[in-house]
Amino acid sequence: MMRRNFLFATWSGGGAVPPVLSVARALRERGHGVRVLADTSLHEEVAAAGVEPIAWTTAPQGDVTDPAKDVIKDFEARTPLGAFARLRDRIVCGPAAGYARDTLAELRARPADVLVAEHMLLGVFTAGEAAGIPVAGLVTTLYPFPTPGAPPPGPGLAPASGPLGRLRDRMLAPLVLKPWGKGLPALNAARTAHGLPPVPSVADAFHRVDLLLVLSPRALDYPGRRFPAHLRHVGPRLDDPAWAGELELPEGDAPLVLASLSSSYMNQRTQLERIAEALGTLPVRGLLTTGPAVDPATIRAPGNVLVTAAAPHNIALRHAAVTITHAGHGTAVKSLAAGVPLVCVPLGRDQTEVARHVEIAGAGITVSKNASPRTIAHAVERVLGDSSYLREARRLAAEIAAETATDRAVAELEALAGRATGRDMGVPGRDTAAPAG
Repeated sequence: MMRRNFLFATWSGGGAVPPVLSVARALRERGHGVRVLADTSLHEEVAAAGVEPIAWTTAPQGDVTDPAKDVIKDFEARTPLGAFARLRDRIVCGPAAGYARDTLAELRARPADVLVAEHMLLGVFTAGEAAGIPVAGLVTTLYPFPTPGAPPPGPGLAPASGPLGRLRDRMLAPLVLKPWGKGLPALNAARTAHGLPPVPSVADAFHRVDLLLVLSPRALDYPGRRFPAHLRHVGPRLDDPAWAGELELPEGDAPLVLASLSSSYMNQRTQLERIAEALGTLPVRGLLTTGPAVDPATIRAPGNVLVTAAAPHNIALRHAAVTITHAGHGTAVKSLAAGVPLVCVPLGRDQTEVARHVEIAGAGITVSKNASPRTIAHAVERVLGDSSYLREARRLAAEIAAETATDRAVAELEALAGRATGRDMGVPGRDTAAPAG
């Protein structure tokens, strides 16, 4: 494969960042030229991946490790719809013109063969379309749009059974997409400013790319679900972030429970303390990682629970019997890849959906974010005591191992770079009016 130049784009989106940088690093290790447009708060992490960071100039600059500097501040929202609106208006659609302007300026200064963006950056997609170069979107969680063969993502619904269930799915699909509508004027303003025709819906814009690469295990999604032709499941990225540090385990030989609730701020201090209290009532060792957004010194914990800001989860999971997680995609999938079952405590975002898929797969259970320490302790006891959860987690681990035996994301991006550039590529994604379903 000849050397190509890739321009990546990401934003301070917490768990979405490490998978994007993992792909960028893998391409760099293959000898390609790689640089990454990113918030300045991410530049140290980008450089640690061995690639060149480039700063946004007019697009938003955020830092999810500091609540005051978080662009979205979804922890201030009172409802899931309010949290969604903040993502739509502050990252996806509202600042699309700024993202497009910055990306085009970088492409004019230093052309690239392929533009690769975290899939929420529709302004970056707009720039790639205007520049006429191949564009790939990286979906860093379960595919988040309605498709045939599965319940509409978001509410955490169980798969339909029978005609009434399928009718439910057909009726709910447009309702799930409807809240995107308020972002359409800003998105189309960005498009027309760069000589592109308006799109009929925001959902359409997510698919005006040449490839959508889903960095999630196909085995975790529903078997009968059907996807757009330009979408590829390429397996999860299992690397730990550069800031994970060294592993320190709590003393003793009791079963290890790894607990982790988001690398970004989600107002999770209460839940962290409830988990610590729950583990204090059990004959286990607890390793509780707070992430960079919460000071571990502020978390009260019993003697059998070690609280630390970070730890390399991949190494810790070799010792773990259970993971307690907010069901962020990264932590959930790393646990499953290690064959470790889960107790899920979803806090928001895509986490209810991830938790539902874990439950349907039989690899874990879910408790409310308002669950008491006693309820959390009972959930841990249940997962430890019922071997079916371990069995199903190990089944998924085997499937994930097979899926990640080769780097499919790199192979797809290199193939995309090898095609003719421009708008005449004839890739289905350029002509798809909306997501399937």
